[in-house]
Amino acid sequence: MPAENSATYMSLEWRGAAVEPGSGVPSATTWQDVDVPGRPVKFAGDDAVAYRTEFADPREADDEHAVLVLEGVFAHARVWLNGAELAEHDAYFDPLRVSLPVEDENELVVECRAPEDRFGGIYDTDRVPQNASVPGIWWGATIETHPDPYVESLSVAPRVGNGEPTVAVEATVVTDQPLDDRMTLSIRPEGDVRGGGMMNRAAVETDPGRVTVTHDVEVRDGSLWWPHDLGDQPRYALRAKLDDSERTTVTGLRSVDYDEDGLLVNGERVAARGVNLTDATEADVERAVRANANLVRAHAHVLSPEVYEACDEQGVLVWQDLPLTGPGEFDVERGQNLAERLLRARRNRPSLAAVSVHDDPTPDLGEGLGTGAVDRLRYRWRAWRASYDRGPVDSVADVVSEVPTFPVVGPAGIGPDAATIYPGWTFGEAGDVDWLCDRFDLGDVVAEFGAGALAADDPADETDFDAERHAARVGSGVDESQDYQADVLGTVAERLRLRGTNVLAAYALRDVGDAGMGVLARDGSEKTAFDRLAAAYQPVQGVLSDPTPGESDVVVIHDRPSPATVTVEWDVDGEREQEELKVGAYGRVDVTTISLSAGDAVTIAVATDDGVAHNEYRI
Repeated sequence: MPAENSATYMSLEWRGAAVEPGSGVPSATTWQDVDVPGRPVKFAGDDAVAYRTEFADPREADDEHAVLVLEGVFAHARVWLNGAELAEHDAYFDPLRVSLPVEDENELVVECRAPEDRFGGIYDTDRVPQNASVPGIWWGATIETHPDPYVESLSVAPRVGNGEPTVAVEATVVTDQPLDDRMTLSIRPEGDVRGGGMMNRAAVETDPGRVTVTHDVEVRDGSLWWPHDLGDQPRYALRAKLDDSERTTVTGLRSVDYDEDGLLVNGERVAARGVNLTDATEADVERAVRANANLVRAHAHVLSPEVYEACDEQGVLVWQDLPLTGPGEFDVERGQNLAERLLRARRNRPSLAAVSVHDDPTPDLGEGLGTGAVDRLRYRWRAWRASYDRGPVDSVADVVSEVPTFPVVGPAGIGPDAATIYPGWTFGEAGDVDWLCDRFDLGDVVAEFGAGALAADDPADETDFDAERHAARVGSGVDESQDYQADVLGTVAERLRLRGTNVLAAYALRDVGDAGMGVLARDGSEKTAFDRLAAAYQPVQGVLSDPTPGESDVVVIHDRPSPATVTVEWDVDGEREQEELKVGAYGRVDVTTISLSAGDAVTIAVATDDGVAHNEYRI
């Protein structure tokens, strides 16, 4: 749930216009009615859009303050009230709160401008359509009224380690008068969750202005938050109350680390299987769960509060990128500032599991290459020549201390912390994933892999889709296209899991056009690759080590924290065999070796106490 407080809310009616940015209040000949929050399609492609509204003094008898609260202000903005400029803003994921010196009647104008630096992320590229990047107020727009003093904002972060869990609290108070008081901080479980409520008091002493109160609140006998395949998702409401003002936010108790064992949540290993999200929606979280993913990567953009809320509720970890993608230098201090603000804005989210800084800082090494031995040599030559100065990125990553970081996301040759590998799409065949990982010491963390596919016979919108590359690989036809994509994703996902990759994320969950890298079409309908990826992502699954003609091992992958006894059945063109065996926690067991011929249909089933996982191959 979003933060709640004791304020009175006022919604607004807005009009908008494309404008030329200048130093004064934006003006326009014609203003059109628009929905705010939102991304008005009529302004797609415009570099600056102004939003205007009028309202009477919203304060009631006990109110002293009126505050404008905007969320998702993309990308740079200025705010005027009654002709006076009040604020500037430059980070859409950081809520903008502006104290309003309201009069009896008021005119409010917000000018939103396209990115003016390197931190527009995916919304400053051609990987999303223009109507997804409209300068505007995307997530929320209200006016709050408050008494004096009042709690302006509440930032909380769970702390789980030795001893009882605690919640670190930062509560910002605004007052017009000198203040010497005490704030009440209380925490209580949401719904049917174990752990009694706790109450603390913290001193608030300040001159007129703004002050931030810090305090740690202990949670006795608290219940921990887990990814959906390992446990439940209990959460706790933290309330800060000062006189007649209060504000509440929700968090979950969890810790996240990364070491040689992989990703650890609450000290327990998590086999992270994920998908990349581009311009994500709340519905995408449930879709990711259906694909057996327990992680989503926010690809070069920041997820909205509503999408984070869905991840918290459904137990999906978030690998959060800073909005920085593509080759080119960037301002390190600006990057550090944005990283700190990003953590503050999302630190209450138990789903937040990792942060990356720079996505795709160098070009793809596989561009223009084929599948032969000479192409491998050319790939190695390109990797040898590749270079990247990671000093600036590491300086930004150093300010992130609350979750693990994978600062550089990119291809072989630059020593990425998380690899982008596209065997079977940009280079070679899907089975070349092992060569890529072995030759370039990749594979512990894989941020992207996959292939593109059509979702319609004659796509009109091919955003984030390389039609030329697709034609060289597949030819034409939706069925052939989707079958090829499914084969690539399934093969690479299974090979990476067999290798023991700690974190992997397919690119991508959903298309943004009529064709693309998604395993779902733009409208959420399933391509053939969706079921193939879901099968490859089953926590316990039987796979072929080499699904090509010749000999192949039948292997059981068991990504569970406890040993188990499983029954494995394999069927090759109607000839069925079965075996019961024991497999350890996060184990890999070779069951048998079978001979395969072109055209064989192979089915593998693995039965556990939780059910039966099926996997199918056409050799």
